[in-house]
Amino acid sequence: MLASLLPNMRALLPVAAAIALTCSATTANAETYPSRPVRVVVAAPPGGLTDVVARSVAQFLQEKLGQPFIVENIAGASSTIGATQVARSAPDGYTLLVNPSLFVITPMLMNVPYDVAKDFTAISNFGTVPIAVGVNPALPAKTLKEFIALAKANPDKMTWGAEGVGSVGHLTMERLQREAGFKILIVHYKGTSPALLDLIAGRVSAMITPVPNMIEQFRAGTVRPVAVATKARVSALPEVPTIEEQGFPNFEIGSWYGLWGPANLPKDVVSVLNGAIAEAMKTPRVTDRVAAQGLVPVGSSSADFAAFQSAEIAKFNKMIKDADIKIGN
Repeated sequence: MLASLLPNMRALLPVAAAIALTCSATTANAETYPSRPVRVVVAAPPGGLTDVVARSVAQFLQEKLGQPFIVENIAGASSTIGATQVARSAPDGYTLLVNPSLFVITPMLMNVPYDVAKDFTAISNFGTVPIAVGVNPALPAKTLKEFIALAKANPDKMTWGAEGVGSVGHLTMERLQREAGFKILIVHYKGTSPALLDLIAGRVSAMITPVPNMIEQFRAGTVRPVAVATKARVSALPEVPTIEEQGFPNFEIGSWYGLWGPANLPKDVVSVLNGAIAEAMKTPRVTDRVAAQGLVPVGSSSADFAAFQSAEIAKFNKMIKDADIKIGN
């Protein structure tokens, strides 16, 4: 009887060994990650908010996890170059991606070589940045309602300045115009600085952009804030009412910044990164630095970030379709 079972037992030995090896590797990975330097791809130029957030968190992760987290800026093509590199990298936790919310908007406007939901693992939402409506102070409009009334009365004389087609500011302008029942020319710029300079000079009438981009101008009086697109008022601008307060329910839109890895990132690796990021977003030397840039820290779990990302994709997709915005291939 025993002799008859031996051949079958021998046949099962390689399978058992493979299972044991897999379990051992998984356990070892959980215990040792990271065991070598981690590459953090920032799909934006150095110096901006995305870069500041990435470097602040990377420094904390390096100190916490004991391996270098090396930030590499790979900008261009609406952040798709850096994102593509990460999507095509090994799902081992040694190549990560930091990007703003534009990352999920771009594929709705142009062809990209990846699917945000399928080709990436959402690891954590670092935080959100509120956006504001700013107008040239020469305009006789001290509130959003007054600006809308002015735009309705003078549609040929009023203009928006936008940071680019498909930016969060641009999408917010389109939604506000649709809900408020007015339409004025939107002038598209290549970035925030030229649009803001023209707003200060009076060459455009108004702009919608993240609060940090205009906070110094608000303080100097060269741009007048008339609304913020948040659920509650922004602590840096407590006197400025929300868009919702001024008659537009559920008008909550903002920029946000997150961390992704390639698809199929091991759960234990995600857990290690998640735990460290959650701690980072409660550590004053990290939060003080990013808060100075206007970021409201979050540090969400992977599951919460994935759910949030899905909701944001649905929201932005509706805004783009409602406004019939197209860039092309």
